[in-house]
Amino acid sequence: MKFNQFFRTVLERPVMAAALALVLAAAPFGAQRAHAEEAAADAVEYSTPSNLATKDLLLAATKVGNRLVAVGEFGHVVYSDDLGATWVQAAKVPTQVTLTSVYFVNDKVGFAGGHDSTVLRTDDGGVNWTLAYHDVKAQSPIMSVYFEDENHGFAMGAFAFVIETTDGGKTWNQRQLIEGNQLDSHLNMVFGEKSGTVLVAAEFGSVFRSTDKGKTFQEIKTGYEGSFWGGLALSDGSALIFGMRGNVYRSTDDGLTWTKINSGTDKSVSGGVELANGTVVLVGLQGYVGYSSDKGANFTEVVRADRLGYAAVTQGPAGQIVVYGEPGVKVQPDTPAEAEKAVGFHFTSGS
Repeated sequence: MKFNQFFRTVLERPVMAAALALVLAAAPFGAQRAHAEEAAADAVEYSTPSNLATKDLLLAATKVGNRLVAVGEFGHVVYSDDLGATWVQAAKVPTQVTLTSVYFVNDKVGFAGGHDSTVLRTDDGGVNWTLAYHDVKAQSPIMSVYFEDENHGFAMGAFAFVIETTDGGKTWNQRQLIEGNQLDSHLNMVFGEKSGTVLVAAEFGSVFRSTDKGKTFQEIKTGYEGSFWGGLALSDGSALIFGMRGNVYRSTDDGLTWTKINSGTDKSVSGGVELANGTVVLVGLQGYVGYSSDKGANFTEVVRADRLGYAAVTQGPAGQIVVYGEPGVKVQPDTPAEAEKAVGFHFTSGS
């Protein structure tokens, strides 16, 4: 499966991990890169229009205003203005690398991150994109992009790769997450809480926490020893982090301490969303979709009949959610009972 292969190679340390870590460690910190200079230095290949853009691997998605925007393989960016019923491919995307993350500051300005240390920016809600950062020499996939406001943001990824901007992506500084600490673990998801605290879901059961808008971070040990692939801030002020083998942890004290909760599964979890009605939905490998009606304290598992890997989930049309992953875009009911009937796996003799 393309999705499983992606996570094995990017999140579970490929054979060349040591060599790549050395390359990253040797890179000069504080080197600024302007997107115009980078575009001139490297030949830009644009994503190719394709009727299969919504059927190929999609790894991240978000809802911005009334629009859904999703990104994935081959530099594909697709958007929907009817909550997933129909989709349009972005008109101009200056990359063909796999895009792994997308974040919008407002209904117009957004950023996407991907392989080859690539960051893109849009100023029209995802229709057209420009190259904000690109460093093929670093060879560090960016796994997550987060902006505190239109000017200040982070892009983080494999082997503790971190770049930061204070001018809306015009220039970027490479930095250490924790000054003087030579981390080499993957930083898989950076996100902000309602309080302003910034959290980073990482490897080895670690969450990195900042209460000063990302100036400094401290490492929080959750008691789990595996990888966390994602995180989610909820409307009640709590937060979730999730990852391998169904491990989902919840914090109610601004990310300071974490408690393992019942995810309802042993399948790896990679994406999540809180719906407008308060339902929390998680998605992951082997067709996992988990529903919670108690702010992530407990989840009911629905296994999709396709048994494919899913990386992201958003609000969908009335009574529906949209899940994104190995088969592209799929729509299903927003309650476990209805989802089980509509898309759930049902064992029959000989199946």
